[in-house]
Amino acid sequence: MPLTFVPPHETSLPLHLVDREGLDALAERLDPHQRAWVTASGFAADLGAVLMVPGHGGDHGLALVGLGDDVARARTRFGFAKARAALPEGIYHLVTTLTGAELDEAALGWLLAGYRFGRYKDAPAPKAQLVAPPEVDVARLEAIAAGEALTRDLINTPACDMGPDELEAAARTLAGEFDAHITVTEGDALLAANYPMIHAVGRASTRAPRLIDMAWGNGGPRLTLVGKGVCFDTGGLNLKPGNSMALMKKDMGGAATVLGLARMIMTLGLRLQLRVLIPAVENAVSGNAFRPGDVLTSRKTLTVEINNTDAEGRLVLADALAYADEEKPDLIVSMATLTGAARVAVGPDLAPFYATDGAVADALRDAAGKVADPVWEMPFWAPYEAQIEPAIADLDNAPAGGMAGSITAALFLRRFITQSPSYVHFDIYGWQPEAAPARPKGGVGQGARALLEALPEVLGL
Repeated sequence: MPLTFVPPHETSLPLHLVDREGLDALAERLDPHQRAWVTASGFAADLGAVLMVPGHGGDHGLALVGLGDDVARARTRFGFAKARAALPEGIYHLVTTLTGAELDEAALGWLLAGYRFGRYKDAPAPKAQLVAPPEVDVARLEAIAAGEALTRDLINTPACDMGPDELEAAARTLAGEFDAHITVTEGDALLAANYPMIHAVGRASTRAPRLIDMAWGNGGPRLTLVGKGVCFDTGGLNLKPGNSMALMKKDMGGAATVLGLARMIMTLGLRLQLRVLIPAVENAVSGNAFRPGDVLTSRKTLTVEINNTDAEGRLVLADALAYADEEKPDLIVSMATLTGAARVAVGPDLAPFYATDGAVADALRDAAGKVADPVWEMPFWAPYEAQIEPAIADLDNAPAGGMAGSITAALFLRRFITQSPSYVHFDIYGWQPEAAPARPKGGVGQGARALLEALPEVLGL
């Protein structure tokens, strides 16, 4: 479904955004009958609260939407977006003192509140529509919303309809829309092309593993996005318990997020050379599944001891990162639903990231605050390197001890970046566990808006 604004309309209703402190001043500007209506209603401008105020003819004359206070806004992103579902059908235009990032957040939140996942049942979108505020960059916000919708759709689709082949089809559709070049290395061809760990993780499934490679160029610096595309994760021979498998359709959330970000970049025509690499596999169980205790030789020739087949995401990413590194792009970014340890550390709402370049980390933190896409920097903590070095191989895919799991996973991935000047890794969750404004329960993008906002500074665009 398109998440867009509507053109200016001569009969659009004014939609006033008002915080608690400004409610009395706004009421004074209304005519006496409307002021009495607001007073009688008990409207207190709580965040996202809606009040329809009649006009002189008895029809709706205007709408009030509360912005609450500083505390409420600090605790709830996109709080204004709650109003969209509560507003009656109609076309509205904003009347607000919000400017800059706050106005952008309100406008983007409105768009994202229109998202529905309707593949398997009817999911009507809200009927209230908004004229874009003249101060916002409409094309940019609509591009961001479209990219986020793609990410959500891909994550929300269950593995029966979103395996490696369907993920490839989604990438091909996106490439075709923007005239990008795409190649896919599949099945045993992965061995001939030297992607042994992608092959090892995916070979037990009836759906062949593959590396999806999409390239789009508009001149300028080179950016490579690598997304974990584990379309379902049983845990392999280290089989997950049933309740731990319940959300494993989202284990390709990294791939979904980089495809959504790629859509944003290509729609906006950013002056850069973009590459998207997605190792797409299903971690299944069969007689030829890779085993605990196996030692795999990676594309980079580093050997990896398998101490848990449920730590498979870092294996497929490692081969893709090694390939990305060979081209020496200006920036490599990996996105992955990689570790439960990251959720223990920061919960589902924050996207933890690791960066080899302090200036890039600073740019990401600054950008995240501007676009309501919270991130949190984690350390590539060198003293933990010994934990990923087992006795019989170069690396251990699942260090014993159970501590600092997100950090040791990030350190593992960093071993495969040796030639490129800057690397960022996101250990995202990719899932909204409870409905929130502009974010229904289900798949959600994390980190993409922050990256998009930071790219001009990071790459000098």
